[in-house]
Amino acid sequence: MSMTNSAIEDTPTNLFIGGTWRPSASGKRIDVFDPATEQRLASVADATPDDAKSAVDAAAKAAPGWAATPPRRRSEILTRCFQLMTRDAEVLARLITLENGKSLADAQGEVAYATEFFRWFAEEAVRINGEISVAPSGAARTIVQYQPIGIALLITPWNFPAAMATRKLGPALAAGCTCILKPATETPLTAYAIARLLAEAGVPVGVVNVLTTSTAGAIANVILDDPRVRKLSFTGSTEVGRVLLRKAADSVINCSMELGGNAPFIVFDDADLDAAIEGAMVAKMRNGGEACTAANRFYVQRGILQKFSQRLAERIGALVTDDGIKPGTQCGPLINKAAVDKVSALVEDARSKGASVLVGGVAPERSGYFYLPTVLSDVTVDADLLAEEIFGPVAPIVAFDSEDQAVKLANATEYGLVAYIYTRDLARGLRVSERVESGMIALNRGLVSDPAAPFGGVKQSGLGREGAHHGILEFMEAKYISTNW
Repeated sequence: MSMTNSAIEDTPTNLFIGGTWRPSASGKRIDVFDPATEQRLASVADATPDDAKSAVDAAAKAAPGWAATPPRRRSEILTRCFQLMTRDAEVLARLITLENGKSLADAQGEVAYATEFFRWFAEEAVRINGEISVAPSGAARTIVQYQPIGIALLITPWNFPAAMATRKLGPALAAGCTCILKPATETPLTAYAIARLLAEAGVPVGVVNVLTTSTAGAIANVILDDPRVRKLSFTGSTEVGRVLLRKAADSVINCSMELGGNAPFIVFDDADLDAAIEGAMVAKMRNGGEACTAANRFYVQRGILQKFSQRLAERIGALVTDDGIKPGTQCGPLINKAAVDKVSALVEDARSKGASVLVGGVAPERSGYFYLPTVLSDVTVDADLLAEEIFGPVAPIVAFDSEDQAVKLANATEYGLVAYIYTRDLARGLRVSERVESGMIALNRGLVSDPAAPFGGVKQSGLGREGAHHGILEFMEAKYISTNW
């Protein structure tokens, strides 16, 4: 049996509730497809509201014991999770490629990134430090301690099925919270594979529960309506995030939201062209552009515009687009037909408004949900793909003349997740970094994500931070005790 077939056949496909694998209460299933072939890979259980209630019950039953578990023990379990994911890295990468479509190289990179969240938060689990101080009046001592916030609902997207799960599970478990993970139905197999590793690592029964469902809104409502649930951590679109925030408001549930992006990639005339091109390839083409951090809008100063555009088109046009499992593939398919239709419509809109296609610009005639890596020049400011998150392998280039104009263009969006800036002038780079409205800045770098750094955005790109020490505090409440002695 090949490793590919084994990755599918060895992965659980039922709900994981209270430490047991069980079919849904309705017995219904959800098919999972390979976006490169459009072939069915497997089916997973389709959770009902009753299943959701059972998951909350299991999390509630496990909560007191897990919260009371010594930090060192929680740390050791998370370290074991890291070790087991590292052991199974190749199998997990192939599983991701099969259900997500990304190239195997991208999937391997994702697994390496995902495992680091377990290692990082294993280290953070033993560093949940409180505070003690004297009140300014001298009348009391102020003691602050951090306690687990409670049961957490974790909702993750399809584009990074391993990393988005561990980025939430790591801090939740380190903080002492029990949780219910709801992965996207497009890529549920990775979540179930990780759940099995968590059980093997010694995560107690009921601490982590996993539900897949075709009725995500109804299931989320059941969970968020339960007064025992106190935390929602969501990664996904801003549109869905707004809906969840409104629902969470009914029970005043603490929310962390990692939402959409519309990242500008700013290249000044004095930039190191080689470095800017390398950075652009990472920022744009990592995961085939299906990332909230993907460079969405390329603003290039006029003096370097022609050279940058030509070099980027050459590099992107040379990428090998194919089934992600095949050796040498650099860009896999998009996740589904709707994604291809959206990218196609955005490119056609830009062309109708005057943009020129330097390379790509079409969906090839073949099975699977493919769109050729694309570079557009002469993109006008009214093009829809400058306002919307493309989520595909398309790089639109817009010229600018001055620093002020670059900042104005970069900030002309409701989003503010990440921005990329290339210049040899460090003072300018830092100055523009401060002026651009974004939660994260990659200055002369094409990659910003790091488990040890606070990941998150401003404006309508989200609330809160994931990673770093900030990430564990999202799952904790600060309790203040006033006393004297």
